[in-house]
Amino acid sequence: MLPSKIIYSERTILRQLTEADAADFYALNADEEVLKYTGDKPFKNIEEAREFLRNYNQYKLYGVGRMAVIDKTNGKLMGWCGLKYHEQSNEFDIGFRFFKHYWNMGYATETAKACIEYEQDIHQMKRMIGRAMLANKASLKVLQKLGFEFHAHVNFDGHEGVIYERLF
Repeated sequence: MLPSKIIYSERTILRQLTEADAADFYALNADEEVLKYTGDKPFKNIEEAREFLRNYNQYKLYGVGRMAVIDKTNGKLMGWCGLKYHEQSNEFDIGFRFFKHYWNMGYATETAKACIEYEQDIHQMKRMIGRAMLANKASLKVLQKLGFEFHAHVNFDGHEGVIYERLF
């Protein structure tokens, strides 16, 4: 396993997800509102979340991955943020997901910005994308704040979606 990376933002610490995050990861994905625009299904139980985390291989394969976002003030997991590499299209995708009580407080923008800056320094990417369902106005706003621009319309399992891109 690669050495664990840590990224700091003003109010958070981002670290690699581990099996120890299974209960929080399960709870995050159990909220229908949190999953509303993701296309993901909730985990059946904590063990299924643990198994997902055990087999999560983005860090090992590509040196990037979704990261646990930890509140600096209380050490609690707030959600996740980070890059995902899509080998088929050779693209890095920024993503974020937070418990509802952290919504509309700037955490997605803050942590995504920290991840982008950190990973850009390491990987010298020429392009990064962000995907969202068209109805997910909050995520689209975050991508725009981060300097992403509309690139294409796409279909996400029957839902209208968009791809935004940022060139470096």
